[in-house]
Amino acid sequence: MIKAIIFDFDGLIFDTETPEFRAFQEIYEEHGLELKIEMWGQWVGTDSSRFNPYDYLDECVGKPLNREEIRSLRREKYGNLIIKEKIRPGVEEYLKVAKDLGLKIGLASSSTKDWVTEHLKSLNVVEYFDCIRVRDDVKKVKPDPELYLQVLNYFGIEPKEAIAFEDSPNGARAAKQAGMHCIVIPNDITKELKFDDVDIDLRLISMKQMSLKSLIEQFN
Repeated sequence: MIKAIIFDFDGLIFDTETPEFRAFQEIYEEHGLELKIEMWGQWVGTDSSRFNPYDYLDECVGKPLNREEIRSLRREKYGNLIIKEKIRPGVEEYLKVAKDLGLKIGLASSSTKDWVTEHLKSLNVVEYFDCIRVRDDVKKVKPDPELYLQVLNYFGIEPKEAIAFEDSPNGARAAKQAGMHCIVIPNDITKELKFDDVDIDLRLISMKQMSLKSLIEQFN
């Protein structure tokens, strides 16, 4: 029986990923370069150990650029884009239904605590979560399963008693390595990434596509 649902944050609950990519994409274009989604995908859902867009820009240009200037430009562009974003379709409904069903609700994110909690508060959904685990809590972020395992341990349940909701291949790999069911709901950027090597259980366009009750019944 399903006893808990565990959400990713960036790109799943709130799409910070598309504005982030578009901001860097514009910066690369201003230097006569193309930032391909395949390269960017290495960074989505994890940390910068696999791909760092600032280091890669320096590499492509052939010299170190003024890092602070680039960071400032990225913040400006990102700020202009993120202001248009809202909580992703169906998220609030899933949270409300999960509470009504008596399910435990967790969150596992490779981002920092301040980043995640500030956004959750601004979206007015932080009170739904019984357990939040972030980069600050683990030695390794996704695709390592530690974030998910910590949430499962806090809830005192088995992996197969929980469903993870993810938007990226790195996140899905973490959930499956933790032994959980995994439903993927990509955003405008991550829908272009390849999930071929990840044994996901279901892929949805949005949470509006299928009700949480129907999902729970399917896995039960």
